[in-house]
Amino acid sequence: MDYQAFSKKLQTISAIPITTFHEDLSINWSGVKENIDYLIDNDLEVVVPCGNTSEFYALSIEEAKEEIQRVVKYVDGRALVVAGVGYAVPTAVELGNFAKEAGADAIMIHMPVHPYITSRGTVQYFQSIIEQVDLPSLVYFKDPNISDDVIKELAPIEKFVGVKYAINDLPRFTKLVREVPKSHNIAWICGTAEKWAPYFWQAGAVGFTSGLVNILPSKAFELLEALKSKNYEVAWDVWEYVLPFEDLRAKYHNGNNVVVIKEAMEAVGLTAGTTREPVAPLNKQDRQEVLTLLETWGLTPVQNR
Repeated sequence: MDYQAFSKKLQTISAIPITTFHEDLSINWSGVKENIDYLIDNDLEVVVPCGNTSEFYALSIEEAKEEIQRVVKYVDGRALVVAGVGYAVPTAVELGNFAKEAGADAIMIHMPVHPYITSRGTVQYFQSIIEQVDLPSLVYFKDPNISDDVIKELAPIEKFVGVKYAINDLPRFTKLVREVPKSHNIAWICGTAEKWAPYFWQAGAVGFTSGLVNILPSKAFELLEALKSKNYEVAWDVWEYVLPFEDLRAKYHNGNNVVVIKEAMEAVGLTAGTTREPVAPLNKQDRQEVLTLLETWGLTPVQNR
């Protein structure tokens, strides 16, 4: 495989789909398919099942496997599928190899969730998974207490093609991008969505993740095109337009991240369902803010939903 060419395909929006649940918290697979079709119909080129907005850590291993398998089937070659994997190394490797068999194009390795973690151990964690899964690999890097030296050590690995960087420290990110040789296959992706994308772009990012695409993909693409063409007046206008939505998602230390998207989708007639523990439904005030914002955007809420 030409890993450098593959990394260039990540220079776009990485869509993080939701996982649709029934009221009894079982997975609504028809709702998942509806969501994936919506993303593909709106021209998303990279889809990341089992991301955090997919409530990855609320899924069992078997559910995560089924989600990867079904999303590959639903996408049907119309976009890249980057499967989220994580937990302990053997589990992440098992998920990664399953993703390969299912037909996924790459894996995204979640940050370790162990309460005791070191930078040296994190290098070994990511490297072990990358080496044992025969797919291009991205790293989801979001723990500010772990050194960026982790990325520098991993960078020479040919299969390591991208970093979803989710630490909102712009000088730190800038320094990292400048210190990793451009000859490596790294696609730098802003991992904190539209709110931070213009800042990361100035420092070397070539794409960004998005949960907004589940409800308003046109604005995400407007931002992407403005950044690519260096039309910063438009970029900042879009940023201002979506900022209230992203601020709502960021409340309670990002506790609202998924539920704001789901409640907005349900309000306008898209299938999203409820959230699993430990994410609760929106409180009354936050839900009203979502409804008010949707009306501002011209998305009319469906009655009695």
